[in-house]
Amino acid sequence: MKLFRVFLLAAAISVISGCDLVDNLNENPPHLLTTDRLYASYSGFEAGLNGLYAQVRRERERTPSNSHAMMGGMFMSGTDNMTTNHHTGGWVTVSMYWRDHNHPTNEAYEEVFTWLYGIINAANTIIERAENEEVDWSGGGRSPQENKNRIVGEARAVRAWAYRHLMYGWGDVPLSLEEARGSTIRTDWTRAPVEEVREQIIADLLFAAEHVPVEPSLPGRISKGAVQHYLAEMYILEGEYETAISWTNEVINNGAYRLVTQRYGVGLNEPGVPFMDMFKEGNSNREEGNTEALWVFQFGQNIIGGGGSTYRRTHLSRYWNIRIGDVIPLQLTHERGGLGYARKSATKWALELYEPGDDRGSEHAIRWFFVLKDAEQNAPYPADNLPPGYAYGDTLWLDWSRDLTQDDRNRFDWPFFRKAEGTDPNNMQADVNHNDQVYLRLAETYLLRAEAQFHLGRTGDAAQSINEVRRRANASDITAADVTLDFILDERSRELFYEEHRRWTLLRTGKFLERVRAYNKNGGDLVTERDLLFPIPQSVVDANLNSPMPNNPGY
Repeated sequence: MKLFRVFLLAAAISVISGCDLVDNLNENPPHLLTTDRLYASYSGFEAGLNGLYAQVRRERERTPSNSHAMMGGMFMSGTDNMTTNHHTGGWVTVSMYWRDHNHPTNEAYEEVFTWLYGIINAANTIIERAENEEVDWSGGGRSPQENKNRIVGEARAVRAWAYRHLMYGWGDVPLSLEEARGSTIRTDWTRAPVEEVREQIIADLLFAAEHVPVEPSLPGRISKGAVQHYLAEMYILEGEYETAISWTNEVINNGAYRLVTQRYGVGLNEPGVPFMDMFKEGNSNREEGNTEALWVFQFGQNIIGGGGSTYRRTHLSRYWNIRIGDVIPLQLTHERGGLGYARKSATKWALELYEPGDDRGSEHAIRWFFVLKDAEQNAPYPADNLPPGYAYGDTLWLDWSRDLTQDDRNRFDWPFFRKAEGTDPNNMQADVNHNDQVYLRLAETYLLRAEAQFHLGRTGDAAQSINEVRRRANASDITAADVTLDFILDERSRELFYEEHRRWTLLRTGKFLERVRAYNKNGGDLVTERDLLFPIPQSVVDANLNSPMPNNPGY
C-alpha cells in the first residue's frame, strides 16, 4: 500500500515545510502543529501553500534513489533534442536502451508517480480544508473571500499541473479529488479515461484563471499568465484552437508580460545577448527585471527549505575531464558554470538547428569552446594547465562532429546549453545549484499560439507569432510558406531547449516516434509504440488490492 502511504506522507511534508512560517504564531506552539491547527487561518493556508510549492519544485531536484538523476528528467530526455551521454541507471538508462529496461518495476516511475500524487493530495487537503466555515480568512489587505479564492485557485492550479504530467506520461490515471485520510484510504482505484482527467485539469485551471493574480502572490508561485498558458495547451489537445488562441492572447496582450528584448540586470556591461540575461543568477525573477517570466522556481543556499537543483549537474559537460595528452587543462570555475556530469546532453541535431547570427546558438547561449586562462584571468580559481604547445588565450573547441551513440558516448568534450550554468562560487565541487530558475516564460506562449494558428490554417498569423520570438534572437523572419508543424517543433527546440517538457510536446503533436527515430542516434531506433506511455508502477498495481488495475499495453 505504498502509494497510499505516500499520499499521507506528502500531506505531512506539505505541513512540515511551512512550519517555519508559523513558528511565531503564539496560539499554536510548533510541537503541537497539526493539519487541523494549520488550516484554521489565512496565514496557515499560506504556510500550506509554501509546502505545496516546495514539493512542486522537486521537479528540478534529484531523485531519492539516484543523485545523478532529476525528478523531471523523464519529461525532457530521450527525445529528438536530448539524449543520454553518461548513464547511471533509472530513467537515464531507459531513455537509451528502452525495451527490457522500460518496465513497471523501474524505480524512476514509482518515484515520479508517487511524487505527483503526493502533490495532488497536498493540494486536495488545502482545497477541502478551505471549505471549513470556521477558517479565519482575514489578513493581507484583501477581503476574506478574495483570500480564500486565491488560496484555492493556486492549489487547484498546482493540482492541474500535477495531473498534466500524469496525463501525458501515463494516459488513464486514477482521479483523486479528496484529501486522503486514515479513514478514507482506498485500495479499489480505477484509472479514469484521459479525457476525464483533462476535463478536470481544465476545470481547475478555469477557476485558477479567475483568482490567481497577474503577479505571483509570492516569488516562486504560479502567475495568472502561467495558468492561462496551460489552459491554451489543454484546448489545443481538445482541438478547440480558437479557444486556445484566445487564452494565449490573454497572456500576450497583458502588459505585465513582455519578451525580454534589451540587455538588463546582472552582467549588463559584460558581453552577452538579451535572450540569455534572464538565465543569469540575479536576473531570473520578475522583480529582478525578467518581464518574460510566467513562473520561476525558487532555490536558496543555506536557507531552511531552500532546496537544491540538479539542473546544472545533469546537463553541463565533463569539461573538467578533457585530456590533451597527459594534461587535464581546464579548471572548474564559476564563469564556466561549475561541475557537470552530462547525464543528458543535446543531440547533434539540436546543436545544429541554428542559422548564423541567431543569438540562441551563439557562444553566450551554448558553450562551444573554452579559452585557456592564466591565474589572473581565472581568479580566484587556479590557472588552467597548459598542454605542450599551448598558450594562455588559446581556444579549446568542443567536438560535436559526430553523433552521440550507444557505441560512442561518454563524451567529455560535448557542447552544452548555458541556461543551466550556476554554482556556489566558493565551492566548485558543489553537486547542486541554488539559483532561481525560469520555469515557464512568454516566448513559449507565442509558440503555443503559433501551433493553434497553424491548425486553423492561419499560417501567416503563425509566422507572425514565431517571428516575434525569432526577432528577439536576431534570427531571420520566416513567411507563411515556412510554417509546418515540424518547423514549429524545431523553433521550440531552438528557443526552449532544457526548459519545455519536450516529451510532452512531441506526444501532444503526435510526432514523438517519428522525430526521436530521426534525430536521436542514441537509442532512438529502439523506441516503439509501447513507449508512448510509461508503465504504471508495479507497486501501485500491487497496492490496489480490491480492484484490478490493468497496466498500459505492452507492460
